[in-house]
Amino acid sequence: MENTKRKYVIPGDVITSGPYRPDQNVTLEGKNIVATTIGISEIYDDTVRVIPLTGMYLPKINDLVIGKVISHTSLSWELDINSCYVGFLPAQDVFGRDFSAHADELTSRLDKGDLVAARIANFDRTRDPLITIADRELGKIDSGELIAISASKVPRLIGKRGTMIQTIEMATGATITIGQNGWVVVTCDDPNGLLKAKKAIRMVDEQAHIANLTDKVKSMLESKGE
Repeated sequence: MENTKRKYVIPGDVITSGPYRPDQNVTLEGKNIVATTIGISEIYDDTVRVIPLTGMYLPKINDLVIGKVISHTSLSWELDINSCYVGFLPAQDVFGRDFSAHADELTSRLDKGDLVAARIANFDRTRDPLITIADRELGKIDSGELIAISASKVPRLIGKRGTMIQTIEMATGATITIGQNGWVVVTCDDPNGLLKAKKAIRMVDEQAHIANLTDKVKSMLESKGE
């Protein structure tokens, strides 16, 4: 049987009916296969499943994300954006209007494994998102260490009016780029500053539920040693 497009579902949504076999996070109710969790439904061969979104990033238009190049076609790059969706970056967005699929080699600009700061340009949950680097401070990330945190903890890492991230950057001398998708790139010339910045970011990820977290992070940053 042919595969169908993926779609966003919540518990109780009917995904399909017919001669399909229920797999992960779905249940059979009469002839209908129904979602039992929030996620993205997939029909493949004769099987239906839902990929849960818990802990994963769901794209939103204009979100700043950090992506990792995983492959390319003659017209675009595919980027892992820490989601059940793959981000598509058009070659014309990087090469400009004069881009030629015959003359321009995509790997000359972005190769597998490269990190990119980008924005979600278009997304409607029925197809993989289109991403863009056509903005200031977007594009290939040439240096820094990648740290993954839960996408839901990003607001805590930024803090109210940016207080948390400013606290970490000022105390360590690090430059920190935060993607809404939970991927963070840290750059710092001082090895000890880099270690402390990474430790602070992981501390926020693990203790986001704790009150007075900014004060606790400050105390850690001001302490001697790593």
